[in-house]
Amino acid sequence: MHHGKYRFLGSLLLVPLALYAVFVISPYLQAFSISLTDWQGMSAAYRYIGFDNFGALFEDPVFWIALRHNAFLVLTIPVIVVTLALGFSALLNYRGGVRGSGFYKVVYFFPGVLSIAVVSVLWQFVYEPRNGLLNGLLGSVGLEGLEQVWLGDKEVALGAITAVVVWGGVGFYVVLFTAAMSSIPREIYEAALLDGAGPWQAFWRLTLPLIWGTVQVALAYLMIGAMDMFALVKILSVGPGGPDNSTQVISLYMYESAFTYGQFGYASAIGVTLFFLTLVLTLLVFRLSRRERVEY
Repeated sequence: MHHGKYRFLGSLLLVPLALYAVFVISPYLQAFSISLTDWQGMSAAYRYIGFDNFGALFEDPVFWIALRHNAFLVLTIPVIVVTLALGFSALLNYRGGVRGSGFYKVVYFFPGVLSIAVVSVLWQFVYEPRNGLLNGLLGSVGLEGLEQVWLGDKEVALGAITAVVVWGGVGFYVVLFTAAMSSIPREIYEAALLDGAGPWQAFWRLTLPLIWGTVQVALAYLMIGAMDMFALVKILSVGPGGPDNSTQVISLYMYESAFTYGQFGYASAIGVTLFFLTLVLTLLVFRLSRRERVEY
């Protein structure tokens, strides 16, 4: 019986695993070998140059600018999104849930059903300096001094794009954390209240430890997303990557190196570096956020 079960499972997994190997694993492996060449991408001719691409990469000032921007995104986006999502989820689940919580979940989650392209175009209209919604709103309440050329000012462009990421990402994690919180037995909270615990104490001592596994996964997923950011930056930024590389990120620089400058070997070296950076950071997140599992 067990032998037949494993054969059945293997037959179900064979095709998807084969497709995954061909379209995901194989390109990754090819990128490692291409990164050691000077391939231009337009012909079959290339020569192996060893680690010269990586040497040039670490002397490239644009790469370091992009890396600094990714570091900023990694440090800000997960913290802001998780903090807001936990706050909204705690409010929705306070004392068993507020009235209309289902409606609020739909409102929070709505940005998550939109594609990156739609979100980017939508926020282009919001940030448009002359007739945009944001500057228009600021002007209508007498805050003309705060009006900006949001995507054209190198001092605020990256922050403006970060705000879009937060706006689009909070809703998904509100739903995720709300589901995790709603699975906690109410008897635990009732016992804590009888012992004199207030709402803040109940959240920090009960809710957060009991859903910490979900929070940990959310932090890792958001960090991986912050290391990418290609589509949003490509559509929203001026240039793209500008002005003056003020919104340049590693994935966008990799794309430009390959398809604008024809340096596919160099672009592959950027991709390999991004792969290892993401892998190391993900392992660090799980390592540093690891804590004793709390069960109920």
